[in-house]
Amino acid sequence: MILTVDFFAPITDDPFEFGSISAANSLSDVYAMGGKPLLAMNVVGFPADLAQEMLADVLLGGYAKAAEAGCMIVGGHTVDDAEPKYGLSVVGVVEPGKQVSNAAAQPGDHLILTKPIGTGIITTGAKQQKVDPDVMKNAVETMATLNRAAAEAMMKIGVNSCTDITGYGLMGHLRGMVRASKVGARIHFNNVPILPGAWDLLKQGVVPGGTHRNLQNVSDTARWDAEITDDQQILLCDAQTSGGLLISVPESKVDQLLIELQSEGVPISAVGGEITEGPAGTIEVVP
Repeated sequence: MILTVDFFAPITDDPFEFGSISAANSLSDVYAMGGKPLLAMNVVGFPADLAQEMLADVLLGGYAKAAEAGCMIVGGHTVDDAEPKYGLSVVGVVEPGKQVSNAAAQPGDHLILTKPIGTGIITTGAKQQKVDPDVMKNAVETMATLNRAAAEAMMKIGVNSCTDITGYGLMGHLRGMVRASKVGARIHFNNVPILPGAWDLLKQGVVPGGTHRNLQNVSDTARWDAEITDDQQILLCDAQTSGGLLISVPESKVDQLLIELQSEGVPISAVGGEITEGPAGTIEVVP
């Protein structure tokens, strides 16, 4: 049995989109372990002076995304809160012995990422009214996409380790994997998929506070190549919402997994690096 909970404040002005994205994010922890979500309960904070129709749309967005996942929402709890918040507490299952953890990556594994990064920068830019509508639309579609297809693909092929990329960014979640697995890693920046529009906003100085904190938090972990710029470091540490899966797979299975991901309809799957023998807990970043 897998139990998880996650919720956050709005990252889009559309209540239905917010509900969908938050639900997809909450379900992601189950998928990262190779599990299947079964039941969920709403977790809601909402101001009493806001139109209740907005809350109804948030809950409808979450319901629709949970239904897409084959997960029943069976109740929940709401409190009066100065800032709206929404998420799910999720119950999932996985066959004992087949669960995928973030602590079993092996030297020689390749790292596959199933969604582009940059959502933190783009949603922050939206709050500052600096984002092109098409850029935001693409980011919303990415965040609202379930990690179910990617999880099903990795379970068919068999992988060593997995984590989903959310608030700690690509570097932060990879750090958790290499520390738990007692290995090192190497990231090839040019192979990491980046959402359209993120670069332009970054050059305008649009960076969420959480991203800066993520960069500071990996200072004892990251080994930045001299050619990696400050902006590139920020992108790799960008705090994500409902990001993709970061999968550590044996080299012999890389092509199989990429083919299966494509077959399952995962739009982006990129080999962004590999697991190394160490030093344990460190991440080398090269162009």
